[in-house]
Amino acid sequence: MTFREGDDLPHAPSTRPQSLMFSFLGVYVLGRDVAVYSGSVIDVFARLGVTEEAVRSTLTRMVKRGLLARHRSGRKTYFGLTAHATAVLEDGRRRMWETGAVNRGWDGAWTLVGFSLPDDRRATRHDLRSQLIWAGFGLLQSGMWIAPGVKDVRAIVAGLGLRDHVTVLTASAAEPTESADLVRKAFDTGQIAARYHAFLDRWDTPDPQPALPDDLARQLLLHTDWLQLVRQDPHLPAEHLPPDWPAIRAEQVTRSLARAYEQPARELAAKVLDELPLRA
Repeated sequence: MTFREGDDLPHAPSTRPQSLMFSFLGVYVLGRDVAVYSGSVIDVFARLGVTEEAVRSTLTRMVKRGLLARHRSGRKTYFGLTAHATAVLEDGRRRMWETGAVNRGWDGAWTLVGFSLPDDRRATRHDLRSQLIWAGFGLLQSGMWIAPGVKDVRAIVAGLGLRDHVTVLTASAAEPTESADLVRKAFDTGQIAARYHAFLDRWDTPDPQPALPDDLARQLLLHTDWLQLVRQDPHLPAEHLPPDWPAIRAEQVTRSLARAYEQPARELAAKVLDELPLRA
């Protein structure tokens, strides 16, 4: 069975070709001055049942969005990262491997973001909400978003041209409001926990993803699945979460499997990928 652009893959929920592409680029291109031949990327993605059409469409869209740059060598087209893509992938890498699954160092501070945008800026409002969620914010009440800790949202605001439309404050809870109330109102911890439990059902098994052909495919799907989880996790204070919070086990499983897949996946990738060195 093959899957086209816009389809969800059967191995994990909402795993689209673009999500897999970010994982692939983060593992095999980020931090290296190379571009990869589109045909070899197609070969890698075929292991996950992604069609050639879907891969080419994803690459084209990422070029249009300023995330990839085309490089030609002979009759072949290679794709390399732009500065924008590098920043996005580095942020994802930090979230995946450095932030940690549970926020144990919270100091009681909250960052509040308030905004009001007219209806003719609906698309911008959607982009702002999406980026706030990625940054760990939850909707406390209409027009007011909140996140634990001190968050720097200047890049988000500046990037969307919203300096005159957004108010940012740092604060702490004061009676009669408790921090536990803010967590309960702004974040659906039950839904967050359910996503981690679903992840564990897929990966915390003796033989995860047996239908996939090799560890390169399993590595890319694992990275994609884990990044989707941490993107949706606001990194709430540990003191306001149950002691058996499933993110702890999920992180342990992810790190263990990532180590197990690393060497065999890289050996396979070295055989498949056609790379073009980039020189300044």
